[in-house]
Amino acid sequence: MTSRTDIPGLVPTLAAGRHRTARQGACFMEFASYLAGERWSDRPPCTDPTLALLARAVNDTLPDRRRGELVLDVPRVVGLRGDDRVIALLVAARAAAEALPVASMERQHALASGLLSVEAALADLDREALPEGLLETALAAAPNSVAWAREQQARMRVRHRDLVRHGAPSMVATAVAGIAFACVPDPEDRLIRLLRAAIGDVERALGGPVAAAEDARRTSREPLPVGA
Repeated sequence: MTSRTDIPGLVPTLAAGRHRTARQGACFMEFASYLAGERWSDRPPCTDPTLALLARAVNDTLPDRRRGELVLDVPRVVGLRGDDRVIALLVAARAAAEALPVASMERQHALASGLLSVEAALADLDREALPEGLLETALAAAPNSVAWAREQQARMRVRHRDLVRHGAPSMVATAVAGIAFACVPDPEDRLIRLLRAAIGDVERALGGPVAAAEDARRTSREPLPVGA
């Protein structure tokens, strides 16, 4: 894979949906496939499938006047691949956590149930992949939906494989719709923040730019050794 992470001077305008060629426009992930030097596609192998799904959903949901704000985030997803079992759940957890406090009751039930399943699955894999307090804060925002979800969990346990293949994509789709149709004044801002936060979570889990930046900030705050 050839990596081209610098945005060229002339680029396709980000647009909703799939496009056969760049002349017709490009969605977020089609642009990523171009930057990665891969075959033109909205499902390029350079990016984790669940993260790519979130990027496509946000891209297609945003209005034309806001979609261009995502352009500088496209290079960040190039090369973001890791253990699908972990990354899929990490992206789904972020999406559901951001949507749960503002989504409709019906969507809250689905998102709360998904978050509880993700929490249990990651406990067996890599609990440290989740940003600290993400699930706890989200679940506390919808106690009634969480209580309903716990009742459902007691009756049936979701298999990890099904959660990754079907549950995570469903959580992402439900979360994006939940934010888009929420009775809040800033759904578009929330969608943009969601995508950027999810990208940051994956970068951090893979030890990428976010983790490196955090390490640099932490180092800069550490006292210099005596005599330095």
